[in-house]
Order: sequence, then structure tokens, then C-alpha cells
Amino acid sequence: MGTLPNYDELPRRAGLPASWGVWGPDGSDVFGCLNLLTPERVVAAARLVQRGAVFALNWKMRLPDPPLFDRQPFTHEVTGGPGSTSHDDVLHGWNTQSSSQWDGFRHIRNHAAMADEPGTGHYGGVPDDEHGMHHWARRGIVGRAVLADVGRWREQVGRPLQYDQPDPIEADELGECLAAQGTELHEGDVLLVRTGWLGWYEQQPADVRTRLAQTQHLVSPGLRSGEHLAEVLWNLHIAAIGCDNPAVEVWPPGALSTPEHEAEVRADRRRLHEIFTHTLLLPMLGLPLGEMWDLEALADDCAADGRYECLFTSAPLHLEAGVASPPNALAIK
Repeated sequence: MGTLPNYDELPRRAGLPASWGVWGPDGSDVFGCLNLLTPERVVAAARLVQRGAVFALNWKMRLPDPPLFDRQPFTHEVTGGPGSTSHDDVLHGWNTQSSSQWDGFRHIRNHAAMADEPGTGHYGGVPDDEHGMHHWARRGIVGRAVLADVGRWREQVGRPLQYDQPDPIEADELGECLAAQGTELHEGDVLLVRTGWLGWYEQQPADVRTRLAQTQHLVSPGLRSGEHLAEVLWNLHIAAIGCDNPAVEVWPPGALSTPEHEAEVRADRRRLHEIFTHTLLLPMLGLPLGEMWDLEALADDCAADGRYECLFTSAPLHLEAGVASPPNALAIK
């Protein structure tokens, strides 16, 4: 599929398949798979707009509430009094990953690469503070997106996802879902994966939300972690993946492993990708990950008209050396 090497053809760095050097010399590439969003592909994606239907993919900034992963809620100050000429917004304690987000390449490092390769274990051997969302913001993220409505498909085949469990989505199920939809994925596409977790979360009472906010109690369905996930996603040759669940992968890491295997991996951080594939996808393969995106309205529309492709745009925060950003993403049909 396309112009890129397959997973088993990638060069090895620190003993792991890596796309370092695929698009530029070591220490220079800050875009990874986003390099696939060429001008020609942007032009082709623009032709997908037929109805002018626009779907905003950012969730409410205050959701989830409380924030997950022990992150703290922000406070919103509006400056100026009742008689003032203007107001300003001031956000105190705002975490860019508290709601819908892109995980940037500064977010996760690979410990094997940190030990064996130049740099600090971040993608491409780029130094830590030379990565940042500002690179993606200057370029913008535009292309063709395809929705894989895994949640709806699993219901249709009689295996509905369990949203209060670490219910795994097998990597190969992505292809099965797309085939059932009659959807073809192309090189350079942005893959959107709806599990239905976000819609389920919005229906939960306060006590359930409070429990989920504590990392030790957070569970959610997601893609099964492991090197096979990295292989499948790389071989799709997508530019990025955006999902509606907390971590793209099933949570918590290791939930699907035996206690012995999980203990071995946690004792040797070079093997962390076996239970937490972020450590392969971001720092080794350069695949941007989107989390907690609101795909509900888009999915309903795709189910109604049978078209699961759209023009996709994203304008991350122009934050120098930023670790992550709300996607500020739109799907346009």
C-alpha cells in the first residue's frame, strides 16, 4: 500500500522498528507520519466536500469532569466588571491534555532509544525541547479522514463493547469494520476510530465519573496493546489516528496481560511497548495520536448517508515546545 516500507522492512533503532530517517536525517524530522499530508492529498481531500456539513470534533473543555489521570481541573476567570468595556479570559491550571487532545512527539519517549540512540528517546532523535506543537501548528493538519465506527459495528455483529471494562479491540478488527462499512483507507489518511466511550461517559452519574478520574480505577475499552497493533497501524500508512476513548489503547496498560508478564515488562522499560504501545507509536514510528475526540455526531451522519470519508482539518495550538494540544479539528462532508 503506497510508497512506504512495511513494518518488517523498517530499519531497527534500539532494536525496534522505527521510521527515523524515512523523511529526513536523524535529529531533523518533527512531523513523522504527518509528512504524508502532501499538497496533492489536500487537494484531493477538498473534493470530498459535497454538502457543506461541518462536524466539530473537540469535546467540551471541562469534560471529562473530573479530569482523568489525576489531572486537575482548571478555573476560568473572566476579567473586568459589570461596567467595564471589555472582558478577557484567563485559564488557571489548564492542562492541554485534560480533554480532546493530540499527543505530540514530546509526550512519550522510548527508553530503549533513550539508552541506545542519540537524543532523549523522542521521535527521530530530535532533542526534547526541539519537539513541539508549534511545528504542527505552523504547518496545519489537513487531509482525507476516514471514520471506522467500531462501536456501532461491534453492536451489529453481536459483540458490543463494554465501556466499564478494559475490553480489547483487536487491531485486525479495524480492517473488518472498514470492510463492513464499504470504506477504503488510502495512504496518508487520518483514521478516526469511534468506540462509543465518549457518549457512554456523558451518560454516567457523578459518582462513576469521580471514580474514573482516579487513575487506579480508570478502565476503558481500546485497541489491544502490543507490537501487533504498531505493525497494523504502520502498515495502514496513515498520517494520524484520532479516537474517542481516553488512551487510544485499552486502559489500564497490562490489563490484558498475565501478572507475570506485566511484572517483567515493568521491570524492564525497554519492553514497555508490549503493554503500552504509545512507546512505539509516538517515539519510534512518528504516528500522532488523538484522544477523547467527540465523534458522535459525525458517526451518526456517516451511518445515515453511508459515506465514511470527509475533509479533515486540525489547527493545534501554536505553543513553542508544546507537549500536546486540543486538536481544534473539523470534519467536513
